Amino acid sequence: MKTYPIGLGFAPEGPKQFEGDGRTPEGSYLIDRRNPKSLFHLSIGISYPNQADIAFAAALGRSPGKDIFIHGGPRPGVDPMNVRDWTAGCISVSDRQIEEIYAMVRNGTPIDIYA
Repeated sequence: MKTYPIGLGFAPEGPKQFEGDGRTPEGSYLIDRRNPKSLFHLSIGISYPNQADIAFAAALGRSPGKDIFIHGGPRPGVDPMNVRDWTAGCISVSDRQIEEIYAMVRNGTPIDIYA
């Protein structure tokens, strides 16, 4: 197990509830896809939303959102730790860190995201 300093959604307090809320999901998910041509260096998809996320949002007539990734920085050479909490709900790490994570994990790898 390894931990990394991360950047989160632009409104990081509390778990993600709806599309566009700027929060990062909290809970247990799986790595479910990989994008070697990401606009953010490399990216690894998280299986958000799960059934509980969908049910919560649906009960309030909202969309839970989608396309949550772990990815590199906002542009080449910029350390995302210097521009904390800038994503729309994704988890950002440095480009070097996403290279390490991308090589280490496979689709189906469990990931727990908690504040």
